Amino acid sequence: MNRTSATAAEAVADWLAQQAHPINSFDTNAASDDLRPLADAVADAEIVALGVGSRSTHELSVLQHRMLRLLVEEHGFRSLVLEGDDPARLGLDTYVLTGAGDPQALLAEARSFWRTGEILDVLRWMRAHNERNPHDPVQLAVPSSQSPPPGAGLAEIERAMADEAIRWRERTRQKTVYWGGLAHTAVGDPRSVSSPAPETHRNLGGHLREHFGSGYASVGLTFHHGIDHPVPRREFAEALLGAADLPAYSLDLRARRPADVDAWLGAPAMTRVVGPFYDAREDADHHLSGGSLAEWFDAVVHVREVTRARPLQGS
Repeated sequence: MNRTSATAAEAVADWLAQQAHPINSFDTNAASDDLRPLADAVADAEIVALGVGSRSTHELSVLQHRMLRLLVEEHGFRSLVLEGDDPARLGLDTYVLTGAGDPQALLAEARSFWRTGEILDVLRWMRAHNERNPHDPVQLAVPSSQSPPPGAGLAEIERAMADEAIRWRERTRQKTVYWGGLAHTAVGDPRSVSSPAPETHRNLGGHLREHFGSGYASVGLTFHHGIDHPVPRREFAEALLGAADLPAYSLDLRARRPADVDAWLGAPAMTRVVGPFYDAREDADHHLSGGSLAEWFDAVVHVREVTRARPLQGS
């Protein structure tokens, strides 16, 4: 992203001060009032994607959980796509629906970024919800038997992930929350990722927007610094998002805004993407580009400082 002029940066900061909705809690059991503006902005969609800049943070995972809970309890969402592994392979779909199995033991066989206390909390909450509502359960989406061919490239994998989400939605007719990584869920048509090797192609979010139109809502969960992630460089979107004097907030990017803000949201952007190959010494090399904030997201959640997710015992 081009460096923003001082005048434009001041306009963005003023707009954030006016439009940002403070998020008050990182407690999964907290009341939902602080998240209602965000939920109201996206709840009419068929699929709401909650894409995080890093899967390894406690705060972003908790906010995904709180949004899932609100969308289920107040807006009729009944499915969760949990990106990155197969719930059926692990038996987690059965646990959520029937209570069979120990979810912590089942997660021990999952990919590393599922083996956290935050994911365990989500599964236990889903099970508790179903115990209270046995005739109206929430469920984990299960992939079909189709999968990308061996040796498939990232573009094919993104297409396959999108097709799975489309098939699930069309088969079940359930409003769905998609829990994943920001590089996948942002509406990229195309977008570029920088690590582990630069690639440019349409991603899952781009395919889902093409298929569902406004029925696909993209929420980007970003952060400023924390763990071993330094303060973002000036050219990163997070540098200006951090201008709001709030620990955390949500922002509807479809709201009306001044011309300077509109130009900033529509300008080529970079935002941090922390994947399995992240190296804090080369933080600026780990990013999403090839689009703008206004293209990628319908809404943004920004957290000033993050801490590490809780690893499960033995992980």
